[in-house]
This record gives sequence, structure tokens and C-alpha cells, in this order.
Amino acid sequence: MLPQKAEKDWPPAVVADVFQTGVNLMRDLGRHGVRVVGVDSNPSREGFRSVYGKSYLCPDPDTHPAEWVAFMQSLARQLGAKPVIIPAADVFVSALGKHAAELRDFYAFDECGARLQAALGTKEHQYGLAHQHGFPCPRSEFVGSENALRRFAATACFPCLLKPRQQREWETLPEGNPLRGRKLVTAETTEELIDHYAMVQRWRPEAVVQEIIAGPDSAKYCYLSAYGRDGSRLGHCVVQEFRAYPVLFGSASIVEPVEDPEIEQACDRFLRAIHYVGVCEIEVKRDVRDGGVRLVEVNPRVSGTGDCAIYSGVEVGWLHYLDLVGVRVPEVRPSRFGFRHITLRREVPSAVKYLEKGMITWGELMRSYRYPMEFYDFDVRDWRNTAATVGFCARTLSGGLMRRLGLKRHR
Repeated sequence: MLPQKAEKDWPPAVVADVFQTGVNLMRDLGRHGVRVVGVDSNPSREGFRSVYGKSYLCPDPDTHPAEWVAFMQSLARQLGAKPVIIPAADVFVSALGKHAAELRDFYAFDECGARLQAALGTKEHQYGLAHQHGFPCPRSEFVGSENALRRFAATACFPCLLKPRQQREWETLPEGNPLRGRKLVTAETTEELIDHYAMVQRWRPEAVVQEIIAGPDSAKYCYLSAYGRDGSRLGHCVVQEFRAYPVLFGSASIVEPVEDPEIEQACDRFLRAIHYVGVCEIEVKRDVRDGGVRLVEVNPRVSGTGDCAIYSGVEVGWLHYLDLVGVRVPEVRPSRFGFRHITLRREVPSAVKYLEKGMITWGELMRSYRYPMEFYDFDVRDWRNTAATVGFCARTLSGGLMRRLGLKRHR
């Protein structure tokens, strides 16, 4: 039987990154009686104003790795036990994998799993592993120069995508750079692709170029899961996306749990083949040209969309914690369907764009909300963060309304 409460002598948990995803994990573990804290190098993160546990400001592991390791070692001593550590952002996935040897005596985590997760954090490595183990992918290539990009483009089927190896690589582009903070950019022609690359080449010459997987946002699915140190699957859930932000190539804004044996089996087969340990999200898409399932990306960590699994009855963070503290966990399958999970900070701007582009009618939009709904970033108990979400959504809606009024006046 799956335990529902932590024993008094079980270790605390440290959630690395307290963006909303990390806050939700702190909430979920806290509800099971786990003493939980968060760490982040960005003081503006939601965890620093959340009711779900104390968060500590730490050095940036990318820019100050030695200081970060020393801070984490000191925090473990301060907590008075060997805490479980669970990363909730790529920067901390990379840091834990890189510094696993220095932290293994201070934190409970799977060292081999941490190194694999860090490797999966780069696009070229995850696509390479996918090809090696037969997971279908769109045609993609790792490039480091304009010449390499031109060689790919010469035989590519456009439109194509240009992506950083890791999302945060473009977050550090200079202020004013059009691609700063972007996850990807699309190009309809070779010339456009070269122009986009020129915007990042000076600072980030290494990138991934890829043909698109044809289809709407509703053709995308996420496999949400946790795997144990013994290789077993602890729990899983498949969700279908309906909208995303940015539209077509962004992160999911509204999803619903579904049963899809083909996607479940393909993702499970891949993760078992690479001996994955921990929480994972795999995003795939059905190409409308042939119906084939192809890999979009692997997120080797707790994710925002993964919050939906909690409401389906599969608490991936709790399952992972139990595995790390040595509790044998029976596999958990989703037990609740027929609801939609919404990320308001993505859904509101996504809905505005869908309406502006004529991709959806008002009636279709309203009907998409006629379900029981759960929210990633709306929680009346955590009122400070919820107030910030409501304010953001109000500004986005008012901006969309003003644009529509402006269009009508122009006409």
C-alpha cells in the first residue's frame, strides 16, 4: 500500500528552484508531512512569497559553481539530516549532475540518474539517445557554424525550427536581442533561418536545427512519470495538450489526461532502455501527415505540465521522494479523467492569440472550459502568488482588448 504520510524520522526535502513548478512540489510534499524547503538564485521567484515553505537564496550554479556547492553542503548540515534533493529547473538538473560527487554525502539522490538527467538537458544528447533507442524524432542536427546550418537547410523541408541546446542559453543573450529568453524560433526559408542564427551566433554558436512536426497544438501529448532506482515505473499519466503559448511551438497552457497506450508504451520503452531514474516529462506530437508519434523534447525533471498528474491521482514528486527514502512503491496509474488542467499565465495570452489569429471562435473557447478545471498557478491559499497571476492575466486581457478595439477603429 502506498504511504500517505511521511514518518517522523524521514528526511526533509530540498526543492531546487522555486518558480511556480517548485512551489507546487513543495506544496505536494508538505501535504504528505514532509519538511520541505526551497532554494533559488533568483529572489523574485514565487517561492520567496509562498506559504508552502521557506526558500533560501543561493548562488547561481552556472556562474558561481563552487559557491553553490558550498552553500548546498552548508544547507544540508543546517537541516540536520541527509535531505532528499529534487531539481525543478534545468539549471539545477545540470548543477546536480555536474557536482554529484561533491553532494552525494550530503543529499539523497541517485547519482547515476542525476548524471543522466544532466546529459538529457541538452537537445543534441537527448535526440542522440532517442535515435539510438529507436524513438522516432523529426530530422534534426546539432550545428556550430553558419556553414553547417546551410548544409542542413540545403536538403531540409521547411518550415524549420532553431533551438538553443538548453533553454537558458538564450536567456543570457544581450538585452534587446529578439531571441533573448526564447525557447525556439521558426523559419520559412533558408534565408530566414540564417538571419535568426546570426542573432545568436556571436554569443551562442551551438544550436539545434530541426524540421517541424506538422500539426496543431492539440496533436501534442505529454508523458508524465517517475521511475525508481530499481528500474521500475512508479507512476505515469498521459495528457493531451489543447493550446500552448507561444502558439504552436510553446509550452502547454491547457491539457487533459487521456489514455493513449501507443504513447505510453513508446515513452516507457525509451526511459527503461536508458535506465532512467526520477521524475520525467516527455513531450511528443502526432504528425498529421502520417499519424506517427515523434519526440518533441525530454524534460528530465519536475515540470509545470507535470502538475496535472497530481490531479489524475499520480503524485510523481511524492513517488520519487518515497523511492529515495527507501520505501518500496507499487506502480500508480491514473484514476481520474474528465478534467482540464490550466496554466493561467500561458492560457490567457494563448487564448487572446488564438482569437486574434482566427484559430478559434469565442464559442469554441468557452466550450473548452466546460469541464471540471484544476489550476497550475491559481491557489487561494497561496494568495500572494495568486494575486500576481490574476494581475498578469488582467493586464494581458486588457492589452488584447485594446488591440482589438484599435483594429476595429482602423477598419
